[in-house]
Amino acid sequence: MPFRLFSFSMLIGLGAVLGHLYLYRRLVRELVRSRAARFVAIVVLGLLTLLLGMRRTLLDALPEGLERTVTVATYTWMGVALCLVLALLAMDLLRALVGLGRWVRRRRDTATLPALSTSVQEAPSPTEPPVDEERRKFLGRALAGGAALAGGGLASYGHWRAFAPPLVTELAIRIPRLPRELDGLSIVQLTDIHVGPFIERRYMDELVRQTNALKPDLVAITGDLVDGDVPTLGGAVAALQGLRSRYGSYFVTGNHDYYSGDEEWTAFLQSLDIQTLRNRHVRVGDAGASLDLVGVDDWSGWRRNNRKGYDLDLALAGREPDRAAVLLAHQPANFKVAAERGMDLQISGHTHGGQLVPMTLFIGFAWEHAAGLYQHQDSHIYVSRGCGFWGPPMRVGSPPELVKLVLTT
Repeated sequence: MPFRLFSFSMLIGLGAVLGHLYLYRRLVRELVRSRAARFVAIVVLGLLTLLLGMRRTLLDALPEGLERTVTVATYTWMGVALCLVLALLAMDLLRALVGLGRWVRRRRDTATLPALSTSVQEAPSPTEPPVDEERRKFLGRALAGGAALAGGGLASYGHWRAFAPPLVTELAIRIPRLPRELDGLSIVQLTDIHVGPFIERRYMDELVRQTNALKPDLVAITGDLVDGDVPTLGGAVAALQGLRSRYGSYFVTGNHDYYSGDEEWTAFLQSLDIQTLRNRHVRVGDAGASLDLVGVDDWSGWRRNNRKGYDLDLALAGREPDRAAVLLAHQPANFKVAAERGMDLQISGHTHGGQLVPMTLFIGFAWEHAAGLYQHQDSHIYVSRGCGFWGPPMRVGSPPELVKLVLTT
């Protein structure tokens, strides 16, 4: 197992342990009085911790019919648990701030008391009233119950947002080398759909309808299309055959497409009349006016198959360097190098914009180009938040998007 994947798995496992311990301490102990019920909760949380920490190993040991059911349940609980933890943390932070405010007021009041004369005997300081244990327990249960309701509400919103139609982002990108005859050419980007246990044919049909309504000249599918094999998901992905555009649809691989069988999926997409650009380029337009559409395989290909992977040199081989060029690459990496190699625009995805808080706050530390439009000299890169989701069926703080880029001279 690659070190990076091992580290990620360890992080998920550690997060599962700490998160479930926190949920037990802040929810179960506050709201559940029965010892038997608490014991049941400990067992359930322990099993969920084990399942989240060793998900892949345990799923491989299950019969194929149960794998999908367990995956759906696991990812759903992962999202709900995260929302509960966030709500509880917010409540605890609020309590800490209130307590800090009271402490500051007491210190201030003490400091402003007039000094007593040294000749007068000081009166004994008044004692603080005794702590009302019943009131403290009631407030603790009320706060825990409020956090549970808030966390459930956040999870419900995130679930709705994940399955609702993606928001449309439309931007004009200036490409000075673009032939005037192609001024206004539009590219609609589909990326990170993750067809699998959650996203099925109905979602795909609606996504195709929404894409066609934007009347694209070209459709770019920039990877992480699937989480599963062709026999299982082919029927849902076949909806892409309904895409309509002037110059057709093009696909480049993402890391999840390698996990799902890149050879089989690229062959299947070709059968749907979707061209796959695996480290190669094609001309888009006609003899009078055209641009180069360049596609590269995902970086993960090198780790899984020594014959494949990101190869910009191979993709640009034989290209006339003075022509306008658009690069399709799943990950928003190597952009400045691609710009120096003559790519006027790079279209990427992969990051999901973080997908869920608090990851949305930290994604910028992991990726220089995390989400949105960036520029380097005369070149641009657009990084989409993606049309679907991975893992928990939720989107909070980073709604899915369908991107329409209009190229101008």
